[in-house]
Amino acid sequence: MEKKYSGVIVPMVTPVDAQGNIDTAAVGRIIGTFCDNGLHPLLLGTTGEGTSVSGDKGEVLVAAAAEAAKGRCTIYAAVSGCKMDTLKEDLRRYAAAGADVLTSTLPSYYILTTAQMEEYYKTLASASPKPFMLYNIKGTTHMSVPLELVESLSHFPNIVGMKDSENDRERTARCLKMLEGREDFSYFIGCAANSAYALYLGADGIVPSGANFDPVVYRDLYAAARAGDTARADELQRKAVFLGDIYADGNTLGESLAALKVMMGLKGLCGPAMLPPLTELDPGKKASVEKRAIAYGV
Repeated sequence: MEKKYSGVIVPMVTPVDAQGNIDTAAVGRIIGTFCDNGLHPLLLGTTGEGTSVSGDKGEVLVAAAAEAAKGRCTIYAAVSGCKMDTLKEDLRRYAAAGADVLTSTLPSYYILTTAQMEEYYKTLASASPKPFMLYNIKGTTHMSVPLELVESLSHFPNIVGMKDSENDRERTARCLKMLEGREDFSYFIGCAANSAYALYLGADGIVPSGANFDPVVYRDLYAAARAGDTARADELQRKAVFLGDIYADGNTLGESLAALKVMMGLKGLCGPAMLPPLTELDPGKKASVEKRAIAYGV
C-alpha cells in the first residue's frame, strides 16, 4: 500500500500573460493533463518561478489549480524568501486557496547554520495550516539540509516529508536507508535524472519538471519501478533524460524554464511569457528547442 504522500509530483510552470498576470485558463489546461494521468502539481517551486510570484498572484494560481483539480489530485504549494512574516502569511493564503500540502526551500540569501535551518523549518511547520514538507535544493539555495537534521525534523509535528533535489546519489541512498520503514514521512527525489535509481531504493515519489511536457513518460516510469520492472523503468529513464536535455542542455536554469514553456506552447498548454528577472528565449534558441521537441513527439 502506498503512502498518503507518494507518486509523481510535477513542479508546474507558472503560466502568465504578457503583463505578468496568472493565465488561469492555462492553469486549468495544465492541471487537467496532470489529473488525467494521476499526477500531482507542485506550485510555485523552482520550475514555477516561485521567487518571482507575489503572494496575491500566488493565491490566484493556487485557487485556479484547486478549481481545476476538483479534488482529483493533491496540490502542493511552495513559499520562499527571507521575510518570515510574509512566508507565514503566504502559508495561510495558499492553504485557504486550496493547497493540500505546503513546503519551502531554505532562504537563498544568507548561508545558515544547521541550528538556523532547524529553527526556520520548525517555525514554518508550526505556522502552516496544512501538512508541511522540507524542500532541499542546493543548486539554488547553495546550502544542503544535513541528513541528521532531516532525521530530526522528520519527527517534528506537521512535517510529513521532503523533496530532495540534490544531485547526489550517495546522499539519496543514505537518506532512504535512514528513513527505511517510516510510514509517517515521505521522500521525493527532485533530481529527475535519478528518478528510477531513487525509486529502486524505496523513494515514495519523484518530482520531474519534464512531466509538464510529457506526463506519460514519468507516469509510466513510476509505475514500472513500483512494479519491479527495472528493464522498462530504465528504458523510460533514458527517454526522460533525453527529454530533459531538450530544454536544459546548454541553458542556464532560467533559460531552461523558458524553453520548457516554449515546448508546452507546442501543445497549446501555455504561452512563453516569463516573470522578471527571467526573460523569453531569443528566436534562435526558441527555434532549436521547438525543432527538438517536435522530433521527440508533441
